[in-house]
Amino acid sequence: MRDHTYQVTVEWTGARGTGTTGPRDFGRDHVVRAEGKHDLAGSADPTFRGDRDRWNPEELLTAALAQCHMLSYLHVAVTRGFTVLAYEDHATASLSLNRDGSGELTEATLHPVVTIAEADRTADAEAAHAEANALCFIARSVAFPVHHEAVVRVRVPDSADTLGADSSPRTAD
Repeated sequence: MRDHTYQVTVEWTGARGTGTTGPRDFGRDHVVRAEGKHDLAGSADPTFRGDRDRWNPEELLTAALAQCHMLSYLHVAVTRGFTVLAYEDHATASLSLNRDGSGELTEATLHPVVTIAEADRTADAEAAHAEANALCFIARSVAFPVHHEAVVRVRVPDSADTLGADSSPRTAD
């Protein structure tokens, strides 16, 4: 087994001069940094007195799940030998709050829309989501289910297109 280490710095920037003297006296703003990368402006969800213009931890975890699945899926596509031409996901996650103020994400649903080149490979493209989920480091690390509601489309050649593919995906039959 090979181990990899990841390092980030989180700096709270919401002290407002008074610190945590009361729940409304401080901001939830913070900056997430990693060496050599752009800073991410973070905050709490607006429901929890955060700034809606900044990323919150729940969004970042949902994004990490969607990114990881996409990257694993693209790897599976290469190993199975079908061609992905486009990939987009509108992922969602659900948070349950407990009476004591704690809470947890209870599930996430990925909604990938994948466009492939080969009409005869749609079954492979659909099955690849299960393999990608099994390979995804982030999905394997969370304590809640990650569901997939995937759509596979085939880019159908257009008779006017000399390259054999048009610019608009069409759903395979």
